[in-house]
Amino acid sequence: MLEMRADCERCGVDTPADEPGAFICSFECTFCAPCTDALDDRCPNCGGELMDRPTRMGDALARNPASTERRFRA
Repeated sequence: MLEMRADCERCGVDTPADEPGAFICSFECTFCAPCTDALDDRCPNCGGELMDRPTRMGDALARNPASTERRFRA
């Protein structure tokens, strides 16, 4: 199951699990759409491709909540 991280690792903007617009690599590094564009769809941590993160909604989100841990480090 995806961790559904709470924020963009590059700029700190929120990445809600129930909204589109987050991108992840195979290690679940998470970035917002503007940062993904700036990174040319490549994860700066592992070099992997950044892909659209699926959303988690409704009952699935209630049973399996998103992470609350923030990854952005200013």
